[in-house]
Amino acid sequence: MSQSENHFSCAVFQSHLPELIASGQNVADDPHFNECEVCRALLADLETIAAAARLLFPIVEPPDDLWEEIELAIENEEATSGKHSTAP
Repeated sequence: MSQSENHFSCAVFQSHLPELIASGQNVADDPHFNECEVCRALLADLETIAAAARLLFPIVEPPDDLWEEIELAIENEEATSGKHSTAP
């Protein structure tokens, strides 16, 4: 494979990489990925960056009663606004 063909394949592969990752497909199944050291290194770098980014913003689970509190606040707001409304 010539240098220009490999760069074209890299460009095509890299343009589809976000969709491949997002779809959950195994990127290693792609023939270009298996043949191209540059694209394998790129994916390894992206995985390292993604892992580091997840550490920056840990997942915080909301309290179990959050929806109950929201529902109560809405009901209170509706009750309060209903008292102050003027009937025609």
